[in-house]
Amino acid sequence: MTVALALPVATAHTPSITDLSLAELEALFAELGAPRYRARQLFRGLHQRHVSDWSELTDLPAALRAQLSERFQLSALVLQVAQRSSDGTEKLLLAAWDGQAIETVHIPAGEPRRDPGHPRSTEQTTERRLTVCVSSQAGCALACQFCATGEMGFARNLTPGEIVEQIYRAERPGEPRRVDNVVFMGMGEPLANYDGVVKAIRLLGDPQGYGFSPRRVTVSTSGMVPQIERLASEGLEIRLAISLHASNDTVRSTLMPINRRFPIAQLLDVAQRYAESSGRRVSYEYVMLDGVNDTDRNADELSRLLHGLDAHVNLIPYNQTSSGFHSSPPNRIHAFARLLRQRGVPSTIRASRGRDIAAACGQLKAENQRIARLDALHVPSL
Repeated sequence: MTVALALPVATAHTPSITDLSLAELEALFAELGAPRYRARQLFRGLHQRHVSDWSELTDLPAALRAQLSERFQLSALVLQVAQRSSDGTEKLLLAAWDGQAIETVHIPAGEPRRDPGHPRSTEQTTERRLTVCVSSQAGCALACQFCATGEMGFARNLTPGEIVEQIYRAERPGEPRRVDNVVFMGMGEPLANYDGVVKAIRLLGDPQGYGFSPRRVTVSTSGMVPQIERLASEGLEIRLAISLHASNDTVRSTLMPINRRFPIAQLLDVAQRYAESSGRRVSYEYVMLDGVNDTDRNADELSRLLHGLDAHVNLIPYNQTSSGFHSSPPNRIHAFARLLRQRGVPSTIRASRGRDIAAACGQLKAENQRIARLDALHVPSL
């Protein structure tokens, strides 16, 4: 099911107040002559109650709200399209102030369950837990050959407020939904927007606000080695996922141009050092491409690469795009997983979710752009 909304996008940039940390809000309030506790009230309103209108901040004086509204906006993103899959997966296309469109996906995690001990739950509520897949950039510059986002090119980095708002939209007022995991596996390369992503994770984790544990955050990277080294020093304890997708440099360099700068051996070395310094096992994402990276020889090469490392492989059936690649057949994927396990490498086949709504990142934006072009030409879309 798809719901399209023709909502306006701002034509001039007003900064989002959700970009600011609590310390930055306190400094702002000092500049405005307001007490520090007012900053904490606003921070809780933004990151706990997810207010969308200044009038909802009733604990702030009206004059202060008026001052803030002249300088900042509350919502950084406008909903354009919402899709819901038959399996409960939801995909949103959101527009920023400059018209850039980004995607976020809400994935139900198992069956609803009661959790009366959680502060956002009641004894009468059966909660639906969610994994939220967020985007970190509008587009992507890395040009991975199988990726729908890579076909769009790069527009800009998202701000911390634009990132956290994707997560807050998953918890709707009056609905028993709670975010259980956040994965930076949407549009863009998270570590190419290093400062924005790290600040967003710290905003999410601030106990005065959302209080979301960084241990339930996964950052997926195509292999930006210097940034992985830097991430290891942040002390965030987030989970790291490496988009590997090939068992040797020849194939990986063809699929992922970044491998020419940071080849597999260099990437595995820094990933293992991250695992050792953080105490968190590294996951390796491996999209299964028919006739490209899915042979027994590839499984043997991959097992030798990862032998002895604190690693886990996620095998991912490919979501079809216009790239020309096809997913490996299910029996080939299961055989590949079996070979890895026989060689001592833990592996899981990721369940495909949201296939009926084109859940691969970038597909909804691409389809929306196609329909917009047809509308402009007065051509009926199929």
